[in-house]
Amino acid sequence: MTPADLSLTVLHAVRRAVGEGALPGVGVPERVKVERPRAGGRGDYATSAALQLAGPAALPARRVAEILRDRLAGAPGIAAVEITGPGFLNFTLRAGTSRALVAAVLAQGRRYGHGDALAGQVLQYHHRREVRAAVVTQAVARLQAAQGARVRVSCDAADPAWAALGVRVDAEGTPPVPLPEAVRTLPVTHDVHALGRDAARWALLRPAAHDRALDPGGLLVQSEANPLFTVRYAHARARALLRNAAQFGITPAYDEDVDAGPLLTALGDHPAVLEAAARHRAPDRVARHLEATADALLGFQHTVLPLGDEKPSAAHRSRLALAEAAGTVLAGGLDLLGISAPDHL
Repeated sequence: MTPADLSLTVLHAVRRAVGEGALPGVGVPERVKVERPRAGGRGDYATSAALQLAGPAALPARRVAEILRDRLAGAPGIAAVEITGPGFLNFTLRAGTSRALVAAVLAQGRRYGHGDALAGQVLQYHHRREVRAAVVTQAVARLQAAQGARVRVSCDAADPAWAALGVRVDAEGTPPVPLPEAVRTLPVTHDVHALGRDAARWALLRPAAHDRALDPGGLLVQSEANPLFTVRYAHARARALLRNAAQFGITPAYDEDVDAGPLLTALGDHPAVLEAAARHRAPDRVARHLEATADALLGFQHTVLPLGDEKPSAAHRSRLALAEAAGTVLAGGLDLLGISAPDHL
């Protein structure tokens, strides 16, 4: 069960409780947010849905949590549901959920994490003639389109140099009426074009829009001190592991659970990160998540292939499938940021 699956399961429980009259006066929300438990929480994931529904239901939050817990107990993929604090629901997932997670990533490929959270929304942005505003606005549009929105971007006047950074606008000139929204960015104060497309986009997208763009000094250095290099290197390592495994006659197949908590957590959180980045117009969230995923993969990679006289086993096939899934997530995230993910680096 992925976080998206769990969110949908909780939403169904809310809908059922409302339909049965257990939560009178409550309107069924469009979505339910699930996230990793905070301090004091338990299990794999948690939601504050009961606290949000308590007011409309005119019931204590813990009572709302109990109503939802009764309708979530025994749901496929959920081993246990606990209530903590004022009414948080905490979920422990059943063993084998990592298998379903890896299978989902590999089946969906680079589109893993895309969804319909913004389906039906028509959004329009207009930005000034400034390179960071252009790159960030385009990245926001890509993220929101990946969540089902229809997005159009216009600007005062496009700079021909933007084409080298992969920027495209739908219209130029006076913004339409009513005035569309703008993604607020702090302008860049140095020339980023000399960095090339990938490093320039990372320099403009990695910091939050209200922070300064990254200094170009370290973005062309191939070392762990350069997060962009680390992310792209981790993807290249995943591809190299697949090539090396083929020489051993090993094919990826997630046959048994793998002890790789941080990496599985990063893969499971990917859909929620993409949705949040789209909703909050924050490509930097995706960049930070890719860094965490890359770090987890690089810490895990040494266990994937047999060492010395060790013979290939089901464990190696499973680790290889997990590494392939991690590389897929890195490639998909970079693609949404408009950055390439080379197989060799």
